[in-house]
Amino acid sequence: MSGEDAPAQQQNAEEQKQQQQQQETKTPAESPKTESKPDPPPSGASTEAAAADTDTPAPAEEKAPEEDTFSYRALVLTGYGGYDKVKLQVKKGKPALKSGEVMVRVKMCGLNFADLMARQGLYDRLPSPPVTPGMECSGIIEAVGEDVTDRKVGDKVLVLNRSGMWQEVVVVATTHTFLIPEGMSFEEAAALPVNYITAYLMLFDFGHLRPNQSVLIHMAAGGVGIAATQLCKTVNDVTLFGTASASKHEVIGQGGVTHPIDYRTRDYVEEIRKISPKGLDIVLDPLGGSDTHKGYNLLKPMGKLISYGAANMLAGQKKNLFAVAKTWYQQFSVHTLSLIQGNRSVCGFHLGYLDSETELIAQAMAAVVDLITKMFMDLYRQGKIKPRIDSTYHLEQVGDAMRRMQERNNIGKIILTTEPMKEEEKKEEAKKDEEKKKDDKKKDDKKKEDKKKDDAKKEEKKEEKKKEEAKKDDKKAEEKKEEAKKEEN
Repeated sequence: MSGEDAPAQQQNAEEQKQQQQQQETKTPAESPKTESKPDPPPSGASTEAAAADTDTPAPAEEKAPEEDTFSYRALVLTGYGGYDKVKLQVKKGKPALKSGEVMVRVKMCGLNFADLMARQGLYDRLPSPPVTPGMECSGIIEAVGEDVTDRKVGDKVLVLNRSGMWQEVVVVATTHTFLIPEGMSFEEAAALPVNYITAYLMLFDFGHLRPNQSVLIHMAAGGVGIAATQLCKTVNDVTLFGTASASKHEVIGQGGVTHPIDYRTRDYVEEIRKISPKGLDIVLDPLGGSDTHKGYNLLKPMGKLISYGAANMLAGQKKNLFAVAKTWYQQFSVHTLSLIQGNRSVCGFHLGYLDSETELIAQAMAAVVDLITKMFMDLYRQGKIKPRIDSTYHLEQVGDAMRRMQERNNIGKIILTTEPMKEEEKKEEAKKDEEKKKDDKKKDDKKKEDKKKDDAKKEEKKEEKKKEEAKKDDKKAEEKKEEAKKEEN
């Protein structure tokens, strides 16, 4: 501090002292406002006393409304195409609750084939991008709207909805939530709704499964396949055929599949004909294409084929399921006459297409789902059904999760957890990605090199062919000359 600053400092100190003395004589209401940070407010009884002793509350630090500071992560389908089209984003603002709705803090989400189809634009029940996919999740109720009497904050629930479940917070009608039974994990709860309701409706509503019948379950190691196997085992003496790669046979055999068949190395039609020459009572078909035709021809009289997916179409043209069904119908000529003559039936099922277009249908659907879910809970408590979890991925790893399902490497349900990845996991994931990029680059470079070699060989062959043709032309020319000489002579 310089000598010239000292008098001013002293004067400021005296002025501050006088102001302090004046403030002490004023009432609290006359206290001037200040921009300085206030002292921390007293707690407990002291807070109540302080409030009682003053006419106006002490100035408090301004806080932004919770609606403005509230944020949550969500997976968003940004467009149709590859795995990179599903991106992790942060949404801001607390969702508003309408009457009859609840807000759920999501713990786990289920991955289904419909989500893979939606990513490729093959599932028209999902709104256009940008949109959050996901049909099922499990979590804890964090808030309830007006007129909600059968749910409360803190309830553990599983949720079934057409879309929007792949995020940390969801708002749904209370009728779309079902209480998780004691002892069931969040992972198991997220694996239950889509797979088991689908399997249940197909087997018992469409299929009318009864004792001593035979059933073919395609993709028997998948989520629906395992659910269908477990539900079939609740009926006496059901013979189960299941298609899966050989590495999965032990698991599906232990689960209840009577005859596992490796569809990659065996003709499953021939294998089934050997064991059951008369055919099958029920075929569950998630594949489509030629497998639908094969399944139909495997049916006994009065048999039923239930088509509920288009796994064979995932890499094909973008068509909605109705267009795909029409293609199957036209391609395989399953016309009315052949259906009548064969005494067989073909059913189509997809949980996402059960519309709630009227209040009556909506109420009926809610009642059906509620009834079926309660049945599942009873079966779960009895140990007759138990979702098999194949693997759990973080939201950040959704691309890897989808790839695992699309390449049919899973045995059971693939789950997404909303728990953020730890830094160590992120580093490990980044390392794996880097290694994968290097491997992909090596593969691409090798492909390019192989292509160059192939192109070079093709060019060599072309050159050799040209030389051969040139030789032939020269030979022909010489022969013509020889003939001309002979004619002259």
